Amino acid sequence: MGKDVIIACDFPSAEQTLAFLDRFPGKKPFVKIGMELFYGEGPAIVRQIKARGHRIFLDLKLHDIPNTVKKAMAVLSGLDVDVCNLHAAGGAEMMRAALEGLTRTDGTRPLLIAVTQLTSTNQETLERELLIREPIAEVVMSYAENAKRAGLDGVVCSPLEAGKVHQRCGEDFLTVTPGVRFADGDRGDQKRVMTPAQAREIGSDYIVVGRPITAAADPVAAYERCCKEFIG
Repeated sequence: MGKDVIIACDFPSAEQTLAFLDRFPGKKPFVKIGMELFYGEGPAIVRQIKARGHRIFLDLKLHDIPNTVKKAMAVLSGLDVDVCNLHAAGGAEMMRAALEGLTRTDGTRPLLIAVTQLTSTNQETLERELLIREPIAEVVMSYAENAKRAGLDGVVCSPLEAGKVHQRCGEDFLTVTPGVRFADGDRGDQKRVMTPAQAREIGSDYIVVGRPITAAADPVAAYERCCKEFIG
């Protein structure tokens, strides 16, 4: 799979989401469906967007005991999405159980990636609130290595860490990076960010871009700018 831009469709309703996608005639961008939309509309919105021909990253960040995650992944595997994720903090046993649940009877499955640390988390949060004293970059690397050993396909990490993840885990281990903003854009609540061009240079495989595209006056132009900067 080559580099691509994934649009975060963080809308509260199916109506708004489909109206947004209607603004891309002739294009089928890769889209992320997150908690807000999935919890508001349920599996039906996944099926609707898939039926339109879009690839889908279902971003629900599962984190629970292994058996619960395994059963949940078995349900999600029936939605025919392209990528699912979970929190690496759940541990290797949970990640292996997720893979088992996600794998269909014919041996196929969506890609499974693990969230290392959220891009809204910084070193101060890690130490003061989570009581993790190691440098955040090393925590991310450790979580990535655990995910690889568990058999996952890659991780969600900030673009600041993508290159190092490839060094530790191999070039084929996918890095999916949110926290991407245009150089002239607003960072919002993201703390560890890069531009699309910087993310390309440092080795991100996929970038997830929300508000810089979805809140743009011309979303199609913003998407095309993002693709040009990231893919070339």
